[in-house]
Amino acid sequence: MTTSHDLLRLKLAEALEHDPATPTRRDIRLPGVAGKALAVIGIRRGGKTSFLTQCRGDRLAAGRPRESQLILSLEDERLTGMTVADLGWMIDEHHRQFPGLEKAGGLTLYLDEVQTIPGWEGLVRRLIDQRGFEIFVSGSSAKLLSREVATSLRGRAMEVLVHPFSFRESLRHARAEPSKPIDRLRPAERAALDQRLRRYLAEGGFPEAQATNAIDRHALLGSYVDVVVLRDVVERHAVSNPKALRWIVRQLLANPGGAFSVKKHYDTLRSLAVAVGKDTLHDYLGHLEDAFLVRTVSVHSTSERQRMVNPRKAYPVDTGLIALFERSGRTQHGRALETALLLELERRAYEVSYVRTGDGYEVDFLAFRAGGPPLLIQACLESEGDETWTRELRALEAAASIYPDARPFLVTLDAQPPRRPLPAGIAWAPAARWLLEEM
Repeated sequence: MTTSHDLLRLKLAEALEHDPATPTRRDIRLPGVAGKALAVIGIRRGGKTSFLTQCRGDRLAAGRPRESQLILSLEDERLTGMTVADLGWMIDEHHRQFPGLEKAGGLTLYLDEVQTIPGWEGLVRRLIDQRGFEIFVSGSSAKLLSREVATSLRGRAMEVLVHPFSFRESLRHARAEPSKPIDRLRPAERAALDQRLRRYLAEGGFPEAQATNAIDRHALLGSYVDVVVLRDVVERHAVSNPKALRWIVRQLLANPGGAFSVKKHYDTLRSLAVAVGKDTLHDYLGHLEDAFLVRTVSVHSTSERQRMVNPRKAYPVDTGLIALFERSGRTQHGRALETALLLELERRAYEVSYVRTGDGYEVDFLAFRAGGPPLLIQACLESEGDETWTRELRALEAAASIYPDARPFLVTLDAQPPRRPLPAGIAWAPAARWLLEEM
């Protein structure tokens, strides 16, 4: 089916005239490699479209002409049946209307929900190779997974991962971002910041869920999970046992940081008379991670076999999802803090694993990033005084002796510094400071 040229001209005119509201600014780094398409990926409703608007606004603020910043939202019911030839015609029509653009610095093309156009990959490759366009593509994780972009564009794309709001971004959205370092805040300001952190850990960072009441937020986040499970997993992978899949989702979201034991889940499902294979459970975890609903962390080891035989730990992509399935009545502040630290490490482009020592101690995260020392990070609720504190500190000491080049941090939700000196080389950081300031 070919879309009429009149409709395509109308869509093009709307794109040029549309002036969207300025979104809350995201602290997302763009790769600086020329000649690559930028694939904006992440969980549904996490802010990908708003981020495209931000990128467009940055280029306009830098003096680029308005007509050089073409953002096309392709999930438009009027474009049902649109072909890649139609999309190419629109871009050529834009060139006919503004023939001097390519000589004057070129065109930046933003293709939102690009997965609705079959064969879009070939067009993007041609526009990069032959015409030198700067191109952003984004879409639902059901059709635009990072591995597909890498394959489809044959080395011509780099990923830009968009998670829901970080703690700093949530403060910015609420117009409460501190204007100076935490150490320079007054005591009342620090106390207010700690309260906001606890609220962030409970409510999460999905943009639409900010400042909503508990009932509406629960319904909204629940609808997000339902759509991801249905469209990005069940429909995409033709899941034949949705009951087992939904059970796995509930377990993973209610127990952040828990080990994904296939045997344990397999045995429990069998006891519930739900027949499912062990390999299928492994597949379900992979599908949920591909859809960005969960993030997983493997044990750190130079042995691939050790990484395979040790369970992965699974975390939700947002702390606000934890409360959806938590039924024990327990507070999950510690697990929510651990989740927030992992997501912040991912935002800062770290590769993350967890540590298990020969004596059976565990440290939450060992994080590597090019150009800097590794980080060892242990999350803890209190800053001193109970058995948990002693155990977490002992584990961090043990891991630090194995990885002497790493910088060990004990990060606590409690903002009060420990009264006793920490072991040599181990740094303490309150969670609010660690989430707001790279240390």
